Amino acid sequence: MKNKRQREILSIIEEKVVFTQEDLQNELLALGYNVTQSTVSRDIKELRLVKSHDANGNYRYVSHNLKNSQHDTSHYHDLFTKSVKSVDYALNNVVIKTHSGMASTACVACDEMFGDMMLGSLAGDDTIIIVTRSELHSKILIDKINNIL
Repeated sequence: MKNKRQREILSIIEEKVVFTQEDLQNELLALGYNVTQSTVSRDIKELRLVKSHDANGNYRYVSHNLKNSQHDTSHYHDLFTKSVKSVDYALNNVVIKTHSGMASTACVACDEMFGDMMLGSLAGDDTIIIVTRSELHSKILIDKINNIL
């Protein structure tokens, strides 16, 4: 049932502009899936959906699988570079400032592109914090990020 529901979610976001979890929940309810907001939230996380601007400027849920069937970081690169305002570090912590509401999107992209260089990441509304193993690792990560910005 979960796999079928998640395939349906991918179909919904491909065919319709879905702005919020509530919109997605309502679409699923209309299709006969009895889901709660927390179920929709878990599905979004498991499917690694992010909010991004589409070609029409709508800020909506998207999946990189809709753009590319193979694992391709160019989509993440675009999301990241359009979201980030500044990058800095102190000791083994990297702080990334983003446009308001874009930290989660940029964090997913950063995890995909640089996940092997970090111990973990956390996103708020407009700020991401990344923990690395050392100050040197933070410096290397900052250099790689600045090279793509």
